[in-house]
Amino acid sequence: MDIFILYYLAAGTLAGLLAGLFGIGGGMIIVPALIYIFAAQGVPEAALTHIGVGTSLATIVVTSISSLRTHHSKGAVNWSVWKRMAPGLVIGSLVGAGVASIIHGNSLQAIIGVGAFLVGLKMLFMKNKALDENDFSKLPSPAGQTGLGGFIGIVSAIFGIGGGTLTVPILSNYGLKIQHAVGTSAACGLPIAVAGAIGFLVFGQFIDPSVKQALPKGVLGFLHIYAFVCVSFASFFTARIGAKLAHKLPAATLKKAFAVLLLVVGIKLVLDSDVLIF
Repeated sequence: MDIFILYYLAAGTLAGLLAGLFGIGGGMIIVPALIYIFAAQGVPEAALTHIGVGTSLATIVVTSISSLRTHHSKGAVNWSVWKRMAPGLVIGSLVGAGVASIIHGNSLQAIIGVGAFLVGLKMLFMKNKALDENDFSKLPSPAGQTGLGGFIGIVSAIFGIGGGTLTVPILSNYGLKIQHAVGTSAACGLPIAVAGAIGFLVFGQFIDPSVKQALPKGVLGFLHIYAFVCVSFASFFTARIGAKLAHKLPAATLKKAFAVLLLVVGIKLVLDSDVLIF
């Protein structure tokens, strides 16, 4: 068995668990993991990070479906908010994919590293409001919710994430109880991932021909098909487990451990990118 298949399955297992538990797409784990796995496989540096991001978004399609089904069964998805945010999420994700495709690979890796570090800090030191009941009076207007979706979609596509690291705290601050913020975030990850993955698939067709020839078998645009299948297979099952745990266990300890992991991953990505940021 190809050893890289085991690496893909391991990344998918962890990412799926975190996706269900925290309402995130798991991209903050999948992207760094895929970058290092693809580097070991000899993927050209010019396309390395882009393929990691594009493949991550494709896997989040499966992860989001698995996670949101469980949250929906527990009545934790606010579909009214989702319907208003969805158009912005789709348009923003397509725009974000286009922006990411023109950023140099090393610079994109450094940006993702800084993002992972900042998300880790937020999760470690900032607390979401633990509301007992939803307060919908704090939500923006329908147009405002669509605009909010656009912002989340752009950032999510650039980073290759499902948007949960932004959506959960934002919805929580706007009056949704944390379980509903997590459940709605899981649903929001689906349009982000679908639009973003399509964007990376399309924009990946326009890379330098010499780079395209050096890509390993199974890469289509900025998507690695084999990695997508393996990561999706593992994350589909573990996302359901994580979603169930989110409604049973206090996640404070796991959240702090995840935050520390993001801090370490973020620093390493920046250092390995060879990009001078100071």
